[in-house]
This record gives sequence, C-alpha cells and structure tokens, in this order.
Amino acid sequence: MRWIGIGCLALLWPLAAAAGPQHILVGLDGKTVFAPEGSRNGPDGADAVAILDVSDPGRPRIAHVLALSNSVYGPPSNLGITPDGRLGLVASAVTMRRDGENWWAEPDDRLHLIDLDATPPRALATVRVGRQPSGLAINRGGTLALVANRAGRSVSVLRIAGQDVQVVGEVGVGGEATAVAFAPDGRRAFVAKIAAELTKAGTVGVLAVEGERVSYDPALDVPAGAGIYAVAATPDGRLLITANTGAVASDGHVDTASVIRLDRDRPVAVDHLGVGDTPETVAVAPDGRHAVVVVVGGSAAPHAAPAYTSGGTTVLLGIAPDGRVSVVDRAPNGAVPEGVAFSPDGSHVYVGNYADRTLQTYRLDGDRLIDAGAPLALPGQPASLGGVAR
Repeated sequence: MRWIGIGCLALLWPLAAAAGPQHILVGLDGKTVFAPEGSRNGPDGADAVAILDVSDPGRPRIAHVLALSNSVYGPPSNLGITPDGRLGLVASAVTMRRDGENWWAEPDDRLHLIDLDATPPRALATVRVGRQPSGLAINRGGTLALVANRAGRSVSVLRIAGQDVQVVGEVGVGGEATAVAFAPDGRRAFVAKIAAELTKAGTVGVLAVEGERVSYDPALDVPAGAGIYAVAATPDGRLLITANTGAVASDGHVDTASVIRLDRDRPVAVDHLGVGDTPETVAVAPDGRHAVVVVVGGSAAPHAAPAYTSGGTTVLLGIAPDGRVSVVDRAPNGAVPEGVAFSPDGSHVYVGNYADRTLQTYRLDGDRLIDAGAPLALPGQPASLGGVAR
C-alpha cells in the first residue's frame, strides 16, 4: 500500500476485516516443556493446531483442533491465514531425534495447509519447503507466501492459487532466517536474520518482490538487536518493528524492540527501545496506531535461577503520526508468553501463555491494555498465533 489515500484506507481496513473471516490459528507444541528444573524435549506426535473463532473478539472460543506438527523452536509467527479466510498455512520447524535418554531437535521442511472452508476444517496437504521453516508471511493479495528457513539460510517463495500452494523459488539470504514480513504494497519484504553468534546483533534483510521473483541485496541489511525472532510492518509502510530476545533468554537483562524506517532511500534503524527481558514477538494493530511486544521475562528460566519470574509482560507501543514509537502501557501475562495477534477489528489483543496452556485476551482502550477476563484454557501449549493476512 502506498501513501496515496492511506489515511482513508487505514480507517476503513478494520471495518473490512471485521466483516470478513473471524479466525485465529494457534500452534500447540507437544514436544518441548518448560519445567521447574528447566526445559526438556520429548518425542514427536503430540502437536496440534487450534482454530479459534473470534467473531466475538472479547470471548474467543475453540472451534476445532487438528493434529499437525509445529514447534516452539520456530518463532511464533510460523502460521497465518490467507486474506479470503479459506486457507491456513502452518510451518513445522523441527522434529525430534532420540539419543539415549535425551531428545534433540533436527530441522524439518514441512508446511501444512488447512482447509478453513471445510466443516469442520481439515488438513489439506503438506508442501516441502526449506530446512527449518520458521516465520512466514502472506501478501495482501493472497497470491504469494514467503517462508523463512533458519537452517536453510533462505526464504522459500510459494504461489497461492485458491487452495493450491506450490513452491516457485528459494532465495539465499546469507544468514539464519527466522521471520519474514511483507511491505503493505507487496513490492518488498523483510527477513529477520539471527546471528550465528547470538551475542552479535541480528539484521533485517530487504527482499525485492517482482511478481513471483524475489531477490535479496545484502547491501541493504539493517542492524537490529541480538536474537531477532520477529518482524512486523505498519499498514502505511513507513515502519518495521522487530522483537530481539537478546543473546540469552530469561537472563534478567533488558532486551530491545528495534524501529526501522522504510520510507527512505534505504531502510534505516532509527531507534532501539528497551522493552524487557526476552521480547519474543511483535504484532501491529490494523489501524497502525499501536503495536504489541510480548516479553517472556524470566518465566522461561529454571525456577531456581536468579532471573526467574512467574510470568511475562505484554508491552503496548504507541505509534505517533510522525513515526515515533514509544512504550505507553504494560500488562502482566502468564508463563512463557509466545504468540500474539490482534483481533480482526483491532479492538483486542491475544497472547498465548505457553507454560500455562492459556490464551490471554486484552481489550485495547486508547493507550491502555485492559484484561478482558479469565484466560481461555487451551488443549496444549501455545507456541504461535496467527490471523488473517492484511
């Protein structure tokens, strides 16, 4: 989307979204557990994807659950829904291999398709993409998807024609790709690249998109914080916001969300906001006035660790008309919060509390996050959340 008419379009978009599909996907990982003594892995076979009905934004309900592999090892943006609401995409980042008494994660290469038109929804097909598919993004036209392949150090390009999805290309990006986001006009995309040495800064790579041809120019890389696992663009195409977990999760030290200006000759980082210990993911409101960053805090640490906390925090960012971004509110949430999504109309925010197996709902009231009531119990550990692409 370009600047022309953006003010009117931004106001109309939440209304259009509210009239369309009202689903949110939740990836439920059954392989990895955050126990009091620390995290541990187990065998494959217990993962699922929950399909939530959010027609009443303040009271989400579970509409259906499918047994499909996915993982907390993949960033919490590893799934999404096409703009027409008919098709869900879910990446499976890793499988588990047993070695003696321990289970070790190994790269997977599967992308599951869900038929959301069916009653009930059903698993449609599986597509092979790159190694360790992590974050994914779908363009506003619903014709193209990009999948960030961490072990493959690449981005897979997929053509979407209705419910038919085919890989049409793969572009190397020179680093471990963890997440990806389209610019609103679909002509560019942005890929998060975590540094092999986690103490070093991650970067955001810029992809040029011409039809189904995607190319990468390393000269346009933008520095971000260490441990970059999530990227989200504003609806007007001016900003990209990243969530950077830092070198070590739940270590008690503050980490950052980076703000990148996109409306310049080349994208440039303009701010790094201290938001808390281990910001895991980020989402931008449909009207572009706010973003939320989910901060794990010390809740992923062993209970005996000095940095341990019983829960995390949802951080609300205000986005001013001139593009300045600031922290405007914070709200507590449960243990090991991972995925985040706005309701289609932008009135509510959903956060998945992995260790608590709950979905927490907040109502957005100006610059405040209001707890909307008791969390929704989920039939598994929520590793990711994703709604309709916009």
